Amino acid sequence: MPHFPASIVPVDHVQPVPCRVRGVLANEVVVDSTRALYVWEHPYYPQFYFPRADVRADLLVDEHAARDTSRGAAHVHGVRVGGMHRPSSALRYADFHDSVRFEWAALDLWFEEDEQVFVHPRSPYTRVDALRSSRSVRVELDGVVVAESSSPVLVFETGLPTRYYLSRTDVDFSVLTRTDTVTSCPYKGTTTDYWSITTPRGVHPDLAWSYSFPAKDVLPIAGLVAFYDEKVDVVLDGVRQDRPVTHF
Repeated sequence: MPHFPASIVPVDHVQPVPCRVRGVLANEVVVDSTRALYVWEHPYYPQFYFPRADVRADLLVDEHAARDTSRGAAHVHGVRVGGMHRPSSALRYADFHDSVRFEWAALDLWFEEDEQVFVHPRSPYTRVDALRSSRSVRVELDGVVVAESSSPVLVFETGLPTRYYLSRTDVDFSVLTRTDTVTSCPYKGTTTDYWSITTPRGVHPDLAWSYSFPAKDVLPIAGLVAFYDEKVDVVLDGVRQDRPVTHF
C-alpha cells in the first residue's frame, strides 16, 4: 500500500507561524496572536506556542508548577471564562520565548486567520493532494464486494496510506448502515457521514465515511465515500493490496 513520504521534522523543531491564530472559549477570545510559534513535540504535527503578551492573562488561573521539559520549567494554568472552567489546560514557559501552550481541546474553537482549524495545528510540511484517477479500485470485506469503481479520487497525505474516495453510485449501500459518528481532520474538515459494514461475519463499525463539505484543498472528495484500508481489503488494478499499518 503506497504512502506519501513520511514527515522528517525533528522533535523540538521551532518555526514562526505566518498567519494570525485565535483560540476561543465560551465566545471569549482567549488568545489572539500574529507571533505564534510552531513547536514539534513529536514528528507528526506541531503545537502552537504563543507569546504571553498575546494571551488574556485575566482568564488564566494559576495552579502549580510542572516538571522541566526540553523547553524548560513550566507552570500550569487553568482557563476560566465566566462559569466555564478548564483546569490544567495551559502551560507557561518563562524561559522558552516567554510562551504559553494550550491543550487543544481546552478551547472551543481555533482559527487560522478566519478559517476554523480542527483537531490540531496544520503542519506546514504536510501535503494533501486529491487527484482524480481512472485506476480500478475494488473494496472487499470478508469476501463481500462493498464498492467498485474505475473513477476514484485518490488522496495522498504525508505519512498516511493512500485513501480511495469512490462515488456513491459505486458503493453497495445494502451492506452499509449509517451511524452517528463524526470525526474531524485538520486538512480535510469534519465528516458528514459514517457507516458500518455488515457481512456474514457480523457488523464492522465505522469503516466508511464521507465529507459533504471538505476543505477547499480537497474539494474533489466532496460527497464521495472512503474506507479504512487498514480494516478492509483493497484491490487496485487487479492487485490485492497489503493492509497498511498507521502509527498515529
